[in-house]
Amino acid sequence: MSTAVWPPIPPDQLLQEEAASQTRELEWLLGELQETLQALKAGLEECAALLAPSEFGATLVLSTVKSETLKGFITREGTRIVKGDVKLRVPSLPPPRGSATYDLTISTLPSSPTLTVPQLVSARTLINTCLDIIDVSTWTGDAMNANFISGQLRLLHDNLQEARHNLKGSPDVIPEWNETSVLPNIFTPPLPANVAFHLYVSDAAILVEIRTLEPAPEEPQSGFSLRGTLAAALGSSRVPLHDEVHRTFEYRHQKVCVKEKVRVESQDPSLISAMAKLSALEHTVSRGRLALSIVMDDVD
Repeated sequence: MSTAVWPPIPPDQLLQEEAASQTRELEWLLGELQETLQALKAGLEECAALLAPSEFGATLVLSTVKSETLKGFITREGTRIVKGDVKLRVPSLPPPRGSATYDLTISTLPSSPTLTVPQLVSARTLINTCLDIIDVSTWTGDAMNANFISGQLRLLHDNLQEARHNLKGSPDVIPEWNETSVLPNIFTPPLPANVAFHLYVSDAAILVEIRTLEPAPEEPQSGFSLRGTLAAALGSSRVPLHDEVHRTFEYRHQKVCVKEKVRVESQDPSLISAMAKLSALEHTVSRGRLALSIVMDDVD
């Protein structure tokens, strides 16, 4: 876009006027960004509150669709799961005598380990980091220094994005089940050695995966058992029971196969709200960064 000045002024004076105009525009924008930062702080405090422990916690129902394989609930308080009772019906985990289900109950004893959700811990830490960045941008650093504010907005955007990824459950933040399964003594009675309980966040929902395990064959034939190979040769079209049926995993220093796998999802309204707010805040910061880059003539 070109500009014209009438009556015409000398080129040197025109350059001075353009520079002065850009300086005034930059000062105005930096002032507006301070107001934006305060609005962002209020939004981040709302997100932090959604991930903070509440008086009664959030009780989430767990249930497999169209089956009685798994029924139960968990209670989330902030970044921790403080209660939980799951009733499981799978052939590879027979229930105790006199019971119709195998019950997995999270221990409430003070001596029991705490069941934390690493993605929620990370998201909450990143949100607190964002709040610190805003405080530094407002009170400690030079609020009218464009380069300083540009760097602070970049840090803010990166931390917001990472916090949202933790609630979204991006592939790089979801832990592998065989590396981060819940400790057996978190439950009462403790989990059997052949059961792995995995809990994580995906699309702002709590997902629970329970696997029953068996030792891996010493010499697997290209990942398939001898029974599976014979079945294929005979033309069997049996559908695998789960997506890990032909895989071998290293679990607690042993090679194992997954015999049965149950996966359930429970929507968490607080996490859904927090992720939506983080997305909106991230968009606001992106707009502020773009506006500042344009005025600073720093657009790639």
